[in-house]
Amino acid sequence: MTTAEIEAYIKQYAPGKVKLAAADIDGILRGKYISTEKFSATLKGDLGFCDVVFGWDAQDLAYENTRFTGWHSGYPDMLLKLDPRTFRKIPWENDIPFLLGDFYDATGKAAHVCPRQVLKKVIADCHSLGFKPYFSQEFEWFNFEETPDSFALKGFKDPKPLTPGMFGYSILRSALKSDFFHDLFDLLAKFDIPLEGLHTETGPGVYEAAITYSDALEAADRAILFKTAVKEIAYKHGIMASFMAKWREDLPGCSGHVHQSLWDEDSTSNLFFDNTEAQGMSTLMKHYIAGQLHCLPHILPLFAPTVNSYKRLVEGAWAPTTLTWALDNRTVALRVLPLGAKSARIETRVVGADTNPYLAIAACLAAGLYGIKHKIVLSQPATVGNGYRDFSNGKLPANLNEATKQMRQSSIAQELFGAEFVDHFCCTREWEWQQFSKAVTDWEMKRYFEII
Repeated sequence: MTTAEIEAYIKQYAPGKVKLAAADIDGILRGKYISTEKFSATLKGDLGFCDVVFGWDAQDLAYENTRFTGWHSGYPDMLLKLDPRTFRKIPWENDIPFLLGDFYDATGKAAHVCPRQVLKKVIADCHSLGFKPYFSQEFEWFNFEETPDSFALKGFKDPKPLTPGMFGYSILRSALKSDFFHDLFDLLAKFDIPLEGLHTETGPGVYEAAITYSDALEAADRAILFKTAVKEIAYKHGIMASFMAKWREDLPGCSGHVHQSLWDEDSTSNLFFDNTEAQGMSTLMKHYIAGQLHCLPHILPLFAPTVNSYKRLVEGAWAPTTLTWALDNRTVALRVLPLGAKSARIETRVVGADTNPYLAIAACLAAGLYGIKHKIVLSQPATVGNGYRDFSNGKLPANLNEATKQMRQSSIAQELFGAEFVDHFCCTREWEWQQFSKAVTDWEMKRYFEII
């Protein structure tokens, strides 16, 4: 829809309000409802939005270690500009008009802390090189027969999975809760988040969805909206959906794999495919793979942003632990699929469902472009067999603290994303580790309370 068509729809929308949102550093959508009158004024200018959304963590606890904003600055407003290209109607909320926005500073410059702006900057860099990036993110997540109230009354312990048993790719289990299952597919399509597929995964109450590919910015918009939309649709069915990376030790974790390819400016030729090569991999694709392998240890917190993320990245749990690549192999960090002129792509399997899609996609693209710019040779051979046992190129950092230290000290991270963003993001991850480190866990109580 054009901006004029959007305005016309909103003016005639009887409830007289618009819903808007933007992503914080954790990938949580922070938003509000505004009147249609306020929206009309906003389209002609900017909307003030408190910068505290970049001054607190996922639990709204104010950071004490960041420089961007805080008590020292008084938490002033940032400018939020709505992007008409993100316009949607929310079908499970009476078709209310909805838009996403980008944050800017008081001078009108793109805010360096804004995840969507970070991605837009990387995409612009990609376009300047003559490439058009196409991406898609797929998600696994667990569903529970709980409400926020019931789960809180349980002390946030032992949520009841939606269905029992492991049942990957199960027709039976998708039929068991078919109203919810079909609502997801149908309502997401109406919300302009088309799915290529939706199925049960191995685990009690776990689903997996592959979002239809698109240009990189639209792919990230779809991904971040997907996570919130799934949660809201689940609420309608008395269900809680969780994208936590690993909710139980003895079950697989939840991935957020990113599929990606580079095309020419006209979107007519997939530049990752070369039919003159034995494996179909173009030189450009090889540089891109080499760039990701080289950069991964320097930017891992963008792919694994929480303390819990690293509980997923363990051996034998369908998530990678080594810096590896291979052709169609699900035990490595980069699964390479040079399947043809239309479908040749790379799947970055490090990414978890708990990521901020803007930052995960930006990290994949920036790292791949780094390999292209520096013409890094893919000298590391493809892994054959079990990637968990291939230590030829090293292992991924083992926890958030280790990964964040490496990112903070990395000149590569600063080259890819700028010193200001790296500083702010690393501060938020250091804060996350600090909050975890001072917490007393159930594991400690069971292990030490009596015997030690």
